[in-house]
Amino acid sequence: MGKGRTLAQVYRQFGEVDAAGTSPLYERVAVVLSESEEALRAIEAAPARKRHPTLILAALHDLALAGRAPELAAAYAAGDVDAAASAAIDTLLRMTDSVVDIAVRRRTRTDEAGHAAVLYPAIAEVARRVGAEAVGLIDVGCSAGFNLNVDRVGITYGNGQSLGDPSSPVQLSASVVGDRPIPTRAMPEVVARIGVDLDPVDVTDADDARWLRACLWPDQPDLSERRARLDAEMALAATAPPQLLRGDPLEVLPDAFARMPSDVLPVVTTTWALSRFTLESRLRFLHRLDEAAAGRAVAWVSVEGVGVAPSIPTFGDRRASGHSIIGLAVFDGSAMRAEAVGRCWSRGRLLAWLAD
Repeated sequence: MGKGRTLAQVYRQFGEVDAAGTSPLYERVAVVLSESEEALRAIEAAPARKRHPTLILAALHDLALAGRAPELAAAYAAGDVDAAASAAIDTLLRMTDSVVDIAVRRRTRTDEAGHAAVLYPAIAEVARRVGAEAVGLIDVGCSAGFNLNVDRVGITYGNGQSLGDPSSPVQLSASVVGDRPIPTRAMPEVVARIGVDLDPVDVTDADDARWLRACLWPDQPDLSERRARLDAEMALAATAPPQLLRGDPLEVLPDAFARMPSDVLPVVTTTWALSRFTLESRLRFLHRLDEAAAGRAVAWVSVEGVGVAPSIPTFGDRRASGHSIIGLAVFDGSAMRAEAVGRCWSRGRLLAWLAD
């Protein structure tokens, strides 16, 4: 929560600012929650860091999708903002323990669909530099592991270029800024896929899959398109489920490297994951990659805010400038070579490739 702001102010701002114009349902529900002392007291039953509107609203949506809050589900389906606000308060008061339980166990999941458009050319490029004919992917902060299927989706860029599998059920598009083309080298064969997360989501588990749907806002303008893409991504992931390692990435990474076949290039990917780490933990993360490279080359592809990924150059850009840096690093023995190869915006839906 923002410093010094009351819970009521947080919910009112979420409704009037964050949800306004995107989700009339969430706009109304959040404002009505902000005006109900009973509702706010119920939300305060959750730990302080678990009271954010996106998480509590997703927990309510989860109960609606599970058939446990039929009035709320009906109001959402009808787009009836007043009925939704009334049903949300009723569900929250009647099922406070269930809402809190979901909020405590879960994190809200953002749409990961844009990541592949940035990751695919970067992984292919780092493999080319090392001369690797096969790679093993380790995604840190993997959530549902969709990044681990980067080679199995189709990507079309606004400049007419395309990468990946044109027949994949998951088709993504991204815009390109600037006149440099995206490198169109195909990614080498992916022989291992390992996700590392404090709380990974298993798409083959019905509760986990429903939670991903619950994180979509029930009336956002492109909901049917997003829902269809999420279902396609989950179905694709379920056809070759990655290995999911649960725990602190810094503790679990050595195990992930140990599971990599010895004749492949391990490529660690982080997409907007390191901002959740303290600076000290980011440096320990770098150290983990360095340790793993004692006996083999290890690559790291990072897509992080300006200045977030340690040792990745930033083109001199200012921090918190609204875009992210695409970085490549190769660890080999005691040496590390790091380079920034591009910028991206809007979670990878817009990118500028800048490397030669």
